[in-house]
Amino acid sequence: MAYKSSGDAIDLPGFFADLVRCETRLYNALNDRLRERHGIVTSQFEALRHLRDHPGSRVADLAAEFAIGIGATSKTVDRLERHGWAVRQPNPSDRRSSLLALTGDGLRLVDVAEATFTERLAELIADALKASPMTAAAQALSELRSVLEHNQIGTPTG
Repeated sequence: MAYKSSGDAIDLPGFFADLVRCETRLYNALNDRLRERHGIVTSQFEALRHLRDHPGSRVADLAAEFAIGIGATSKTVDRLERHGWAVRQPNPSDRRSSLLALTGDGLRLVDVAEATFTERLAELIADALKASPMTAAAQALSELRSVLEHNQIGTPTG
């Protein structure tokens, strides 16, 4: 554990290290469970879930949501298409882009994978965070994300 506090002073590098290492460990553990039960990884699950919840999204919309480059996002969509979970459809308002849609298989997969994802995430954080600290952490991260996104901080350039 890197975070240390002395009085009101916050060790920001330690906080950052803890934040990133927690995210990495949670992501990897979720990856393992999703791969084991459904044959997908966390990034695929997140893309499928976004497409389910935001019909008619474009590759650029996915890239913006996940703060990753257009090229990496397009490759993710290519993989989803190869597996038969998503399709690109012509965008009637812009011939240069496509609208993304889940297939029936993709919709079924994301629905069952979401139960696994939620169950595993609850298992991973249940012992570490009780209700009150969890609520505070969730609120703090939500506020930080809003500020970063509003100010377009950390947005990929490619």
